[in-house]
Amino acid sequence: LDSNEIPHIEMEKSARDTYLADALASEKVVGLCEGRMEFGPRSLGYRSILADARSPKMQSYLNLSTKFRESFRPFAPIVLKEDVGDYFEVVRDSPYMLMVAALRKDRRVPLRGDEAALPLNERVNRPRSDIPAVTHIDYSARVQTVDRARNPRLHELLVEFKKRTGSSVLVNTSFNVRSEPIVCTPKDAYCCFMRTGIDILVLGNFILEKKSQPEWNESEDWQEEFGLD
Repeated sequence: LDSNEIPHIEMEKSARDTYLADALASEKVVGLCEGRMEFGPRSLGYRSILADARSPKMQSYLNLSTKFRESFRPFAPIVLKEDVGDYFEVVRDSPYMLMVAALRKDRRVPLRGDEAALPLNERVNRPRSDIPAVTHIDYSARVQTVDRARNPRLHELLVEFKKRTGSSVLVNTSFNVRSEPIVCTPKDAYCCFMRTGIDILVLGNFILEKKSQPEWNESEDWQEEFGLD
């Protein structure tokens, strides 16, 4: 960051969590890159894009402005392990985002009866719960539970978010755009941050705000580096 004269702020853990919780509650999109590279089929909080699951616009916005893919594509939730029963049925522990669960009935928005006649995008983007950005069309979600032992920093962020909003659920999607591999290095993360609708980039304890960054000049054909998935 220093050698490339990239504007940034260093924050200690508690200040960082407070800042990010406030930003997420204000519908800011956060790119999170810290610790070792993850290995497996899911991003679990070390190379992740986070957003407010309560936002009715977030599913479509993330798809179109950040992932550059169809607006109907779904996103998965992360939730405090101790709170998962407040939101989802059956699942009690799903640390690797591999289990699908139904949303509790008391959190659902009832169907209106005209869904089958709607265009696909309108049907998918109609809010179906109080966490619409992560609720699939059949009221299901692919859940990741977050506990203090496996990921203490992400757990604390969710705790701070819950203090401010009463909600312990966030969108968690892989830190990449369509067809590209997940970011690995800080350089990868910065490029993805500047190319997309991510508002804030977190590199460990360093915070980068999009509004503070220098103008990003790049050829528009960067998306052709990888073929369509």
